[in-house]
Amino acid sequence: MKDTKERDETTTGGRPPAGDDPVVLVVEPLLPQRIRRPSDALRFLATLAALAAVILLALVAKKTLNGLEADVADGTKRVPFLLSGLVGVLGGVAMLGIPTAYAVERVLHRDGLRVAEGLFAAIAGMVLSFVLGEWILTAGPEDLRLLLTGGRTGVEPINTLLTSVIAYVTAMRISRRPTWRAALWTAVGVNAVALFAGLAATVLGIIVSILVGLAVGFATLYGIGSPNTRPPGSAIVAAVRKLGFHPVKARRLEDDHQGSRRYAIGLRDGERLDVTVLDRDRQVAGLLYRLWRRIRLNSETRRRAIRSLRAELEREALMAYATQAAGVGSPRLVGTSEIGAEAALLVYEHTGTRALADIPDEEIDDHLLAQIWEQVLLLQVQRLAHRRLTGDSIHVDNEGRVVLMDARSGEIAAGDLLLRLDIAQLLTYLSLRVGAERSVRAAAAVTGANTLAAAMPLLQRIALTRETRAALNKDNKELLTAIREEIVALEPKAEAEEVRLERFRPRTLVTIIASAFAAYFVVYYLTQLNLNIITSAKWGWTGAAFAAAMLSYVAAALMLMGFVPEKLPLGHTVLAQFAGSFVKLVAPAAVGGVAINTRYLQKRGIPPGQAMASVGASQFVGLAFHIGLLLLFAYITGSGTAESFTPSRTLVFVLLAVAVLIVFVVGIPKLRRMVTSRLRSLFSGVVPRLLDVLQSPRKIAEGFTGTLLLTIFFVVCLDSCVRAFGGSLNFAAVAVVFLAGNAIGSAAPTPGGLGAVEAALIGGLTLAGLPQGIATPAVLLFRLLTFWLPVLPGWASFTYLQRNEAL
Repeated sequence: MKDTKERDETTTGGRPPAGDDPVVLVVEPLLPQRIRRPSDALRFLATLAALAAVILLALVAKKTLNGLEADVADGTKRVPFLLSGLVGVLGGVAMLGIPTAYAVERVLHRDGLRVAEGLFAAIAGMVLSFVLGEWILTAGPEDLRLLLTGGRTGVEPINTLLTSVIAYVTAMRISRRPTWRAALWTAVGVNAVALFAGLAATVLGIIVSILVGLAVGFATLYGIGSPNTRPPGSAIVAAVRKLGFHPVKARRLEDDHQGSRRYAIGLRDGERLDVTVLDRDRQVAGLLYRLWRRIRLNSETRRRAIRSLRAELEREALMAYATQAAGVGSPRLVGTSEIGAEAALLVYEHTGTRALADIPDEEIDDHLLAQIWEQVLLLQVQRLAHRRLTGDSIHVDNEGRVVLMDARSGEIAAGDLLLRLDIAQLLTYLSLRVGAERSVRAAAAVTGANTLAAAMPLLQRIALTRETRAALNKDNKELLTAIREEIVALEPKAEAEEVRLERFRPRTLVTIIASAFAAYFVVYYLTQLNLNIITSAKWGWTGAAFAAAMLSYVAAALMLMGFVPEKLPLGHTVLAQFAGSFVKLVAPAAVGGVAINTRYLQKRGIPPGQAMASVGASQFVGLAFHIGLLLLFAYITGSGTAESFTPSRTLVFVLLAVAVLIVFVVGIPKLRRMVTSRLRSLFSGVVPRLLDVLQSPRKIAEGFTGTLLLTIFFVVCLDSCVRAFGGSLNFAAVAVVFLAGNAIGSAAPTPGGLGAVEAALIGGLTLAGLPQGIATPAVLLFRLLTFWLPVLPGWASFTYLQRNEAL
């Protein structure tokens, strides 16, 4: 195993050995008396999440809970007083008696410190429940107060006794004693029934009291820490001796990347063993990250988030035996053992090695690269996935041979996807060390170019280890692109299917959350509308708005056709624009139309690069027209009279704000690089495509006319919607409001700019002088005609074009 620097050394004595074996002094740091277990922190967080979920659910179902309280109050009156009193007494006695008896039992076993910890948690639970209860009664939400007290005076929102008892027994870890645990929860159940039947507590109050007590108990355990039950070095030596070895010295090494302890143990015959210790309390370390990866990645690539100590031991042992059988250079596993109930160990023969991470880049020659790939190829042939091919797990021994470490992360009988992930990971890591060209060519010489081509779709950041992703972000963000280019240069005709590893991307979560807020915003405004206003709309102006909305799709088709030198049919191009309106339901406004138009052009036989350039050219010219028209109409709106063409203060303010923003972006290198890279990717090839278009006057007229008409039709539609409800605004003012609102909608992450467009248009029309009672229905009618109504014909167009292989 890897020989690393020793920790600060302190000598601890081992127990007297059996037989003729000498006493072994283990050189290791003094183990801490108390440790903070990650499992306690996770339980605390899980309890808080459960508490929040219970309260939210109760607020949603408050009528049901209130009805239940009323039924119980009615039924309680019919229960004999003697019976209800007897249940209450038994519940209270049991609630106090069982924790007291458990405390006496712990004191008799000389575990008084645990009792003191429980008392601390009980006091903290009592104080917290009292403070929360007073806040709920005096300043808390009214609905929550009614749910926790039932509207009755003298009822504690959070039961102080129940909370403190639960906190007490949780901090004393009574859950590890099945008999005591069963007795306690029986007592809690009886007491809860007594409180509920006696109208001294509500269902929600009892559940919240228990959860608060659990949270306090787990917080106490994590804050104070728990007694360290990890076996010391002497126990490790004793376990190794039981495996038939004769240790004479031992020292602790640096922990591995997963936090497992490692020991170097010298034997009587001069040999050395490397021991890895798996501690039970470390099994949940990094759980939140593993859970996130498990949720985010598809089923074949994700790993089990929680594994038992026994399962972890068997997994590493199985991988070690499998790699040995495959002929891979790896440390030989010579023994495994459990150490009580808190730890297990794996014993390997020692091999003197250096980690590849510690070898300078200039010493990594082509022969070493070839050896690395030969070892990985042996794994691939036997369907073994390593899953952690990094500089820490690839070692070189004293004779220059490659040794693969860290078998714990691997998989046997691995599928093709996992094997290709190993190739992608190793390609990326070696490219970070020696460059993309050397890494790819060394791999191709051993595995073949076809193997690299098959792994090319998996050259994604999400597929790499955390350390490799960090190195990519820090050192070379374009490295993956360079690796792909090198693979394509070796295998130009390679065809590899697209592989999506992520179930979703973080931006998807942002879109969902933003869409939820937008939908709430729209529903809120719909509930504020007076239906009489809707029915009073002037149908003539509504018809004009509808016609303008439909004509906008023809204008969008002309706009696209004008920037494509090749001939496009008008009918199918219009249908493609309708299909884009359907895609807007699941994609931001600025993304859906671009994707549909690009796909449509590719299906018409236009190469992907030229298709993207044509769509980019139309978007670029559309952006220029948009800015120009916004400035023009803002200038006109600010003019007092036709003779006095003085720009408005608003226009001046907007121009100054835009100038400041541009200076800000240009002045910060990181922002400048981000903007230029995105613009370069969006508009790459646009200039050559525009030059092709400029050679045809008819195409110029078609594209520019379509771009102008697209904006005009939308402004006419909004203006007609305003007039349909009796409003009257200057056409230029309506144009400014639309252009500004449309820009905001394009930047919003919600599908079709939902919510952002409505808010911007309503706010703009209101600021322009239109009453909100007219602005709101006018904007909703406008969005109905331009966003919601085209969805059905958009779906039909989308289906028709796909069926005819035009999309």
